[in-house]
Amino acid sequence: MMQSFTRNYEDNSTEAGFQFTFYCDLCQDGYKSGFVESETYKKSRGLRGLASGAGVLGSLFGGRLGDLGYSLERGGDILSGRFEGMSPEWQKEHEKAFERAKNEVQRHFHRCHGCHQWVCDSCYNEDEMLCTDCAPRQEVEVAKAKSVAMRRNIDEYAEGATVWKGKLESKTVVCPSCSKPAGTGKFCNNCGVSLALAVCPKCGEKNAQGVRFCNQCGTSMSAPVKQKCPNCGEENLPGTKFCGSCGSKL
Repeated sequence: MMQSFTRNYEDNSTEAGFQFTFYCDLCQDGYKSGFVESETYKKSRGLRGLASGAGVLGSLFGGRLGDLGYSLERGGDILSGRFEGMSPEWQKEHEKAFERAKNEVQRHFHRCHGCHQWVCDSCYNEDEMLCTDCAPRQEVEVAKAKSVAMRRNIDEYAEGATVWKGKLESKTVVCPSCSKPAGTGKFCNNCGVSLALAVCPKCGEKNAQGVRFCNQCGTSMSAPVKQKCPNCGEENLPGTKFCGSCGSKL
C-alpha cells in the first residue's frame, strides 16, 4: 500500500495519468503535484497529448472541500479499491508517480513538533519549529491585537460623539394639497404649495400641514381661539388689539 508523509491527501489519478493533492492539516489549503501521463494508457490507446492543459508544475490552491468527514476518508487505505481493475503495469506506474508526487510536494510542508500535524509554509513558524496554532507569529498577533484595540477605541469614541445637531420637530412628508411626496424643501416638489409648519392658535406648538388638531394640546387647528387679556383675564375675539373690559393691550 502507498504510504504518504501525511494522511491528508487526495488521489486525483485517472486511467490516463497520475496526480495527487496534499492538504495542510491547519488551513486546509492544498498543493497539487504535476500531472504524469500513463505510459500504459498511451500504448493501449495510441493517443498523444492526453495531459495537455492538466498542468506540468504543482501549484498552490485554496479551498478544499469543507466536510471533515470527507477529509478523513482521504488516504491510501481507501484508494486501493478505487483502482482495483487497473493492470499491474498501471499499478506500478501509479506507485512510482505517487513517490514522485510526495518528493515534489513535501518540500512545501513541515511537521509541527508540538501537535505533529503536517502544515504548509504559511502555517509554520520557522523560528519556533512549530505550527502557528502551537506558536503564533509574534508580529501577526501584535498586529491583530492593535487592530482589535483600534476598533474598540473607535466604538468607545463613537458612543460619546455628537454626530447630528438639529431640532426634533415634525416634518411634512406628504403635500396636504396634491398628496404626493413633498420633498425636504419649504415648498412641495410637485405643486409648489408652502410646507411651512402650522402654528396652534392656542399653545403655539408647530404642527405639520393638514393636521386638524394640535398634537400638543388637542385644540382644533381651524377653529378661532379667543384671546385672554393678561391684565383682567377677559376673553376677547380673535384679532382684537385691546381688551374690551379694561383697555389693556393684547
